[in-house]
Amino acid sequence: MKLRLLALTVCVAACGGDASRSPACGLAVIAGPALIEQQFHNARAVITDPPRGLPDSLPAMVIQQKQAFVRVGYDAEGKSIVMEYAGEGFPTRGAYGLLVVDDTSHRAVGVLVYEGVQPRDYPHLGTVTGGAATLNLYGVRVDWAGVSNPRCPILGAASPPQPRT
Repeated sequence: MKLRLLALTVCVAACGGDASRSPACGLAVIAGPALIEQQFHNARAVITDPPRGLPDSLPAMVIQQKQAFVRVGYDAEGKSIVMEYAGEGFPTRGAYGLLVVDDTSHRAVGVLVYEGVQPRDYPHLGTVTGGAATLNLYGVRVDWAGVSNPRCPILGAASPPQPRT
């Protein structure tokens, strides 16, 4: 009886930790961005005009890096989005930014930065700057609930904006 109680205690302790550090969450952090990029190749999901009413900051992540955030603004004419990446690991070339919008709520979820060849024929919404590098920003609508698990989200809450220096 004591052995069963000990085994049950060990099992509960092993399963009761931080879910965001589980193997399933590790898989979700890899699979989610891949599914979002795959959706970007569906012409009906591509956002052709910069959305209005974006918040001052959004969560952002260079794929396979730590999460950071972007400061959000518009150019002088108000036609293009201008974002400033605040975090480490921003690529200097051969990459592009992807504004992710939930197709159900029409809410901007965040920005993912993919390293690789950027699309040639897709309309870009603006730019994302990190350090001395500036990348084109594109947009895609996704079923956010289908690509991100609330227990291990791809993009968490946006970090609070910090004063510009």
